[in-house]
Amino acid sequence: MKTVCIVAASGKLGRYMVKHCLDRGYQVRGVCREKSVAKLEPFKDQLRIFPGATDDREVISKAVAGCDGVLTVLVPWGRKHYATGTAQAVLDFAPPGARLVFSCGWHITRDEQDRISTTLRWQEHLARWLGALTRLIDIDDQIEACRRVFASDTRWTVVRGSDLEEGESQGLPVWSRHVGDPVLASNLTRRVDYALFMVAALENDLLIHEAPAIVGCLTSSASKKDDNGGNSPSSPLA
Repeated sequence: MKTVCIVAASGKLGRYMVKHCLDRGYQVRGVCREKSVAKLEPFKDQLRIFPGATDDREVISKAVAGCDGVLTVLVPWGRKHYATGTAQAVLDFAPPGARLVFSCGWHITRDEQDRISTTLRWQEHLARWLGALTRLIDIDDQIEACRRVFASDTRWTVVRGSDLEEGESQGLPVWSRHVGDPVLASNLTRRVDYALFMVAALENDLLIHEAPAIVGCLTSSASKKDDNGGNSPSSPLA
């Protein structure tokens, strides 16, 4: 892995990914809205910035050209299919064979075998209702974006995140194929570690065509068993 493009690099998750990539010695490119470029000021001499909307196909085509990997935050802003446009542009313009890693929430499902709690279902319904009322977000847009990723023949991974919190890194999160699996009993991940998992996935072929749901490695049920009974947590990237 040499050159990585981060789509939506100026957000909180994006900036953590920028740092993780730079720490690994990657050449980094970042796509972000022009008004958000200032948020990347701390990295201005270490990455190449492509200002523009993440669903701007011309911007994406230039930013991902020649990249070995693309990290994409699928943000369902507005009611104009922003997440879908972003995902489709990355799928269309990323070089053949590039590793594509996308981020989304636990509400995304690939095979309908996830066991979503009543609380999370109500949160999704509320987000969908508020989005329709305010026209600020579109949960169904993110669902469609991921559906297109799942249907593609690219080397994709879709990382499904739980609730996020700030704080120092606890290490690579634990993952499972299905929400509701015992190891995911805690619905909490440090944002810096979500970014760490995204970046680590770039070089882990075992995660190609997987949609891992993740939680923090110190809050998972497996970690708690390790504290009490000596069972170690499942490998975050195994």
